[in-house]
Amino acid sequence: MPIIEVSGITKSFGEVRALRGVDLNIEEGTVYGLLGPNGAGKTTAVRVLATLLVPDTGTATVAGYDVVADAPALRSVIGLAGQSAAVDEILTGMENIEMVGRLYGLRPRDARQRGGAILERFDLTFAADRPVKTYSGGMRRRLDLAASLVGAPKVLFLDEPTTGLDPRSRIGLWEFIEDLVDEGTTLLLTTQYLEEADALADQIGVIDHGKVIAEGTSDELKSMVGGDVLDFQVADRHETEAAAAAVAGIGREEPRIDKANGHVALSVESPVGVITQAVRRLDAAGIKLRDLAIRRPTLDDVFLTLTGQTIGDEAEPEDVPAATGPGRGHS
Repeated sequence: MPIIEVSGITKSFGEVRALRGVDLNIEEGTVYGLLGPNGAGKTTAVRVLATLLVPDTGTATVAGYDVVADAPALRSVIGLAGQSAAVDEILTGMENIEMVGRLYGLRPRDARQRGGAILERFDLTFAADRPVKTYSGGMRRRLDLAASLVGAPKVLFLDEPTTGLDPRSRIGLWEFIEDLVDEGTTLLLTTQYLEEADALADQIGVIDHGKVIAEGTSDELKSMVGGDVLDFQVADRHETEAAAAAVAGIGREEPRIDKANGHVALSVESPVGVITQAVRRLDAAGIKLRDLAIRRPTLDDVFLTLTGQTIGDEAEPEDVPAATGPGRGHS
């Protein structure tokens, strides 16, 4: 049985429909990546599954507990790290960890022992006894992530966990996630970072405007684009649409454009002769190029094919009020 089962979940805030019938089935001991732009519904879905929001319609169970009827019991077996660090600035790093451990029911000695090991894993041992108000933004983020793990949750929700982390800390977190999954933890990860979903997720769900519009492994999703991709950037971004018109018909479908960056991409059955044909057409149209290449499809190509926008574009606003529930943002 899936450890997370979601059927027909909807949630609205006034006239804003944040979720429009979400269905998910996530297997135990896996990483599920929920991929989408800001406002697509990722955070609302996580808050529903973490018992911080009550859905309008639909049902959801996590680790066998109903997210509404069994909310108190469910909170004892899950962990949550939201988009912003929910830490107490007055307390030290270790005191923050110990407090969360006690809320999970750990004995003081056990909470401190486990907290020390987690702080070491996140390179925070040197600051364990310093007040959090002296921490940098990246350190606070790492402490928040550490606190979400002190209770050894069966299911961990990470809402854009690497936002604000430097590359070294991001790679360290990826390694830690892999270790957690090896130990049997199930993880639902929301992200805007395509490489993050590609590297970590066993299954990926693409969410847009409150609905999961595609689901599968990274390779399965990329196969939806098919073949190779002709990708080029025009020297003058104002000529992006003209460039797309010039190469129309070369590929299997209409070119996809990113006017902000002057990029044009289109899927092709075979790369043989495609570059030569594209260059001739663009030269005939008087369009100069900055770069041109044939490459394999990426998750960004998948998202652009499915939604007509890149992952960095803004979707419909996700007007979510401050969540109510367990105090520090950790379940």
